[in-house]
Amino acid sequence: MSRNFYGLAATLGFLSLVSCGMAFVPSSFQPGLPANGTLWKTLSLMLLVGALASALVGMMTHLFEQVDRRSEERRMAERARRRKP
Repeated sequence: MSRNFYGLAATLGFLSLVSCGMAFVPSSFQPGLPANGTLWKTLSLMLLVGALASALVGMMTHLFEQVDRRSEERRMAERARRRKP
């Protein structure tokens, strides 16, 4: 499940870079698009914050999955050791 969050973070990060680049493109190259550079910078910042939050959730999910897996392995090893005598 953490891979989904990493993919989302990468996608949002890429879109953040694109919108940051759009802030520096002159308005004559953007027919029909918002020409206000502040709007593009704000959108870029929001996308970047979303990407960072998604990456954090992905890392935390991965850590909790790892803890669950190791505790399950430890529990199964103890169970097998008790049944051996």
